[in-house]
Amino acid sequence: QMQLVESGGGLVQAGGSLRLSCAASGVTFSRYAMGWFRQAPGKQREFVAAINWSGGSTYYADSVKGQFTISRDNAKNTVYLQMNSLKPEDTAVYYCAATLSRATPTNRGLYTHWGQGTQVTVSS
Repeated sequence: QMQLVESGGGLVQAGGSLRLSCAASGVTFSRYAMGWFRQAPGKQREFVAAINWSGGSTYYADSVKGQFTISRDNAKNTVYLQMNSLKPEDTAVYYCAATLSRATPTNRGLYTHWGQGTQVTVSS
């Protein structure tokens, strides 16, 4: 059974940076595409970024293009989200997720495994 554990969230001032990590266990990590999603209070969970199984393809929501970078290290069974120039509107719980689907991994419905989430709070 796959387990995903996020870390790296916290409180940061606007303009600052954070790097989120998501460690996977229980499966062959390199078979999975990985995604990051976020959910702000009172809002639906939304796609942030995704990366295919090899790391050769990445996808971003328009709202974070050029600001966030997703990467993975298959030897460490870990996916990362580097977040720069953070804004108060980036405040949310960030979730990592995994899918075996080979479709473009931007659709929340494709993901079968989810982490518990990590809080990111950006103060103005």
